[in-house]
Amino acid sequence: MYFNIINRMLHFKLEEFDSPDLPGSGAEFMDEEFLSLLDRARDEAGIPFKITSGFRTPEYNIDLKKRGYAVAKNSEHMKGLAADIAVTSSANRLIILESLLFVGFRRVGIGKHFIHVDASKLKSQDVVWVY
Repeated sequence: MYFNIINRMLHFKLEEFDSPDLPGSGAEFMDEEFLSLLDRARDEAGIPFKITSGFRTPEYNIDLKKRGYAVAKNSEHMKGLAADIAVTSSANRLIILESLLFVGFRRVGIGKHFIHVDASKLKSQDVVWVY
């Protein structure tokens, strides 16, 4: 489905966005425009982005909730419009945040060890929240 994005992404492999319970789901379900923007943000940042969560099946999203993770019932991850990026230091957190905002992302959640970014068209825009 997303053969064009495969050829254009400089910094990611589609497998990085797979739901753990469905191999190949990153290629099948991630939104091409979202991935292109994320790849641009990674290029802008100049540091690696380790994706800890990309696409999620509804079953995997439920499993995460059962395990105590803060997940939205209608998560943008299940639409291929979100990713979580591991953060290892405050300096890297700022670099990643600035690059996401610079390329045009308008929805960012900040956790102690990760940054969530999504491209929801239905949820509030121009927001940053903490977990």
